[in-house]
Amino acid sequence: MRSDDLILAIDVGTGSVRAALVDASGRIVSIVAREHDQIVPQFGWSEQRPADWWEGVVTAVRGVLSAVPDAAGRIEAICACGQMHGTVLVDADGQPTRDTVPLWNDKRTAGLVGAFEEANAAQTYLARTGNPPTPAWPAFKLQWIRDADPDAYRRAAAVIMPKDYVNLRLTGEIAMDRTEAACSFLMDPRTGDWSPEMVDRLSLDLQKLVPIRGAMGVLGRVTRQAAMQTGLREGTPVLVGGGDYPVALAGSGVLAPGLGSEMIGTSCIVTTIADRPILAPEISNVGTVDGAWGAFMLLESGGDAMRWARRALHEGTVSYETIVERAAEAPPGSDRLFFVPYLTGERFGRHRNARAQFFGLAAGHGLTHLHRAVLEGVAFAVKRHIDVMEANGGPRVERLVASGGGARTDLWLRIKASCYGIPILVPQEAECGIVGCAAMAATAMGRFPSLTNAAAAYVSFEREVSPEPRWAETYQRMQPVFERLYHHSQALYDDLDALP
Repeated sequence: MRSDDLILAIDVGTGSVRAALVDASGRIVSIVAREHDQIVPQFGWSEQRPADWWEGVVTAVRGVLSAVPDAAGRIEAICACGQMHGTVLVDADGQPTRDTVPLWNDKRTAGLVGAFEEANAAQTYLARTGNPPTPAWPAFKLQWIRDADPDAYRRAAAVIMPKDYVNLRLTGEIAMDRTEAACSFLMDPRTGDWSPEMVDRLSLDLQKLVPIRGAMGVLGRVTRQAAMQTGLREGTPVLVGGGDYPVALAGSGVLAPGLGSEMIGTSCIVTTIADRPILAPEISNVGTVDGAWGAFMLLESGGDAMRWARRALHEGTVSYETIVERAAEAPPGSDRLFFVPYLTGERFGRHRNARAQFFGLAAGHGLTHLHRAVLEGVAFAVKRHIDVMEANGGPRVERLVASGGGARTDLWLRIKASCYGIPILVPQEAECGIVGCAAMAATAMGRFPSLTNAAAAYVSFEREVSPEPRWAETYQRMQPVFERLYHHSQALYDDLDALP
C-alpha cells in the first residue's frame, strides 16, 4: 500500500448510504451521504428498497471520487458495512425477488417469535444459536416471507443482508460474513456454520443460505458494469465486509476483553468483548470482525428518551441543548425521582410490552428534575445490562467507549460514568463505522499484521470522562431501587394491555 493509496468505505445505513475515502493514516479525506426513506406500510412494519441502496451507493461514490484527484486510481480496496438483519432475497440472476425488504426494526414477525418461544425452551436452542429469539432476526423474517409471499420465497436462490446486496452489485459475488450470520438465529456459534437443526426447526430451506466468510476476506473485484456505473476502477478488490455495528466496534477500538462499548442513538447498545458467546435468555451475541464475540444488550429507548421528553414536555419547542442545560440544574438523583425508560418496550424477554414511568414524583419536583431523571433512567437501565452480562460470566468492563449521538452530551457522559463506576472514552472520529471499514481493508491489504494494530493506528480518543465520586455514591444507593422497580412493574404490563 503506497503512502497516497486510499480506502473506499461504504456504510449502508437505515437513513442514508455514505461513502468515504480514507487515507493511509486513517484520516477521512472526503465523505458523501445520500439519504433514503423507510417505508411504513402499516404499524410495526419497516421496509426499504434494495434499488434505493444501490442508487445511493452510485451517487455517494461518484461524489467522493469527484472530490479527490485521481481517486479511483488510488483506491487500494473497498470495504462496506451496513444495517443488519434486513433480509434480501435474490434469484439465480442476482435480482431481488421482492421490491422491498423488512428491516432490523420491523416487528411483523412478533407472532412467529412468540410461537417459537411457546414451543421451545431456551436451553434447547441457546447453544445452537448464541441468541434469544427476537423479531429482528432474519430467521423469523424468512418465515414471514415464506408464509406471506410464497412466490418470492420459492424463486429465491440466496438470502443476503443489505451490504451483501451492495457487494453483489459491485462484484457479482455472493457471501455473508460471520457478524451477520451470527445474528441470523441460524448460525451455530460452536461451528461457525449454518445450523441444519435450527433451519429444520424453523421449516426453512438450507439451500438458500449462502457461504459464511470472514469479514476481512476479499470477496471479489469491481466488475466492468459496476465500474461504469460508479466511476470506480474495474478490478478494485472488494472485501466481504461486516454489519455496521460490529464494524463500528472495531472502528472505536473495542477489540479485547475489558474494553466495552456503548453506542447510543435512538436505542442504546452496550457490548463487552469475549472469547465465546455468553448464553443467557437476556443476552445477545454478535460475531466480531476479527473472530471473537461481542455480548450485548439493547435498550430500545436510548436517545429516543430525550427525544420523547422534548416532544412530550415541550411540544418540540425547545432544543436538546436547552433540555440538557435544565437537567444540569437538578441535583444528582433528581431528589429521589426515577424514570424507568421502556418507552417502546424491550426487544428481548417475556416483557416486550414493558412501559415507561416516573416513580417518586412529589410536589417539589419540576421540569429540571424530570429532565435529569430521564438521563439518569437510561443510565440505570444500561448499568443493569452491564451487571447482567458480568453476572453471567462476561468479563469485567474496565473502560467503556461511547459513540453515537449520545456521546456528544457531556452531562449525560458524566452521569453514565458515575452510574456505571467506569471511565468513558470518547473517540476523536465519530464515524466509527467508516474507520472500522478502513482498518479492515488496510489489514486485508497487508498494511498491518492484525486488526488490533490497525485500530491502534487509526483510533484515538479526544477525552476520558471519569466518575464523579459524589454522584457515584448517590447512584449506587439508587440502583437497587431501580432494579426493584424494573422487576415489580412487570406484573402490571399484561394488566395494562388488557384495559379497554
